Amino acid sequence: MNLNTVADVPSFSSITPAVRVHAGHGALEKLPRELDRLDARRAFVICGNSVATRTPLLARVRDILETRYAGAYTQLGKDAPVGDVQEAARLAREVGADALIAIGAGSVLKAVRVVAILMAEDGAPETLATQYPEGRPPISPRLHAPKPPIFNVVTAATSAQNRGGAALKNPGGPRLEYFDPKTRPTAIFWDAEALLTAPPSLALSTGVGVYWRALMNAGAIRRANPLVQASRLHAYTLARDALPRMTDPGDAQARIDMCAAALLQNRDEDDGGRPFDAHWIARSVYALGAALFNQAAHLDQGTTHALLTAPALRHFGDLCPDNVKELAVALGLDPQQDTGPADAVADAVHQLFAGLGLPMRLRELDVTPELFPTALEHSLQNFNADRAREMVKHRARLEALLHDAY
Repeated sequence: MNLNTVADVPSFSSITPAVRVHAGHGALEKLPRELDRLDARRAFVICGNSVATRTPLLARVRDILETRYAGAYTQLGKDAPVGDVQEAARLAREVGADALIAIGAGSVLKAVRVVAILMAEDGAPETLATQYPEGRPPISPRLHAPKPPIFNVVTAATSAQNRGGAALKNPGGPRLEYFDPKTRPTAIFWDAEALLTAPPSLALSTGVGVYWRALMNAGAIRRANPLVQASRLHAYTLARDALPRMTDPGDAQARIDMCAAALLQNRDEDDGGRPFDAHWIARSVYALGAALFNQAAHLDQGTTHALLTAPALRHFGDLCPDNVKELAVALGLDPQQDTGPADAVADAVHQLFAGLGLPMRLRELDVTPELFPTALEHSLQNFNADRAREMVKHRARLEALLHDAY
């Protein structure tokens, strides 16, 4: 036996949490049986104003729940502002809620996780969030109290659908980050009618977000463990094929496929992958994107990630050349071409996203350079993108990336 070969085999762990997924026409009708399994009797609904006033979803859920409907908070804002989450938690406690139902996409789904935390734990939101001591690794507080079960009714594809972490918008400071595996959803609903309530523009922007992550992970397949490889390969295939169809207001299958791609991205991490810090391209875009969202309420995640990616390839591609070559292959390019793979991939990415009609400059989104210094500082406090606090060594690259994207 060749001991050197055995020693070189990478080790990994896969921890698969239980979650039930119901998809297709009328999937939401299975909500009562899911509540019955846990003997939940007072379900509190959380959604945004658009879902509450422009779709029939809140009324539909209320009718399905019948006597188990305990009320709703319908003013959850974009990117989950901490004040909104505190108010939702207060109302849920006030009505004695024993289950939480989220109706929406990324902002609502992650907000409900923190609502569950605030309902169960003692302490201010700031003390329960991840801490960033100067010069030391970040610390996520242990949150031991039992949490109410969460049921996610998804209206647009998002990898936020099945996670235990969350980030809240914190006006005046860096976003607040939380992690508690007990806030993972008990069940997820990809109801065809619910997914078609999202306007094509929202379906596209969230779909771009899922596709962006799938593309980034396609640049980090070769060294991943076999379970992660499977999730990344199929997530990319699903997202790539569904993306051009996201603006079709009647194509429920495309929206379900994009939801499936997003769920595979969750499984990627459960199987030992690290999709948020797959390589320097993904890390820099994710950190700067989150910092920009926290300051500019009108930005959406998918578009921001899309327009930052080409500049990130030009400024960080030399730090991860093998990943850039994998990205080239995923995009159907020759990874050995003379122009240099980073520039070629950057050009291809720019053309792909511009072809979808997305703005490709921050100035087109009314983001001014005055925001850059704060965004730069906040990008250095992002646990998912910078677990080892390495980003500070590349402050100059991050700054150049922002100005290039402007």
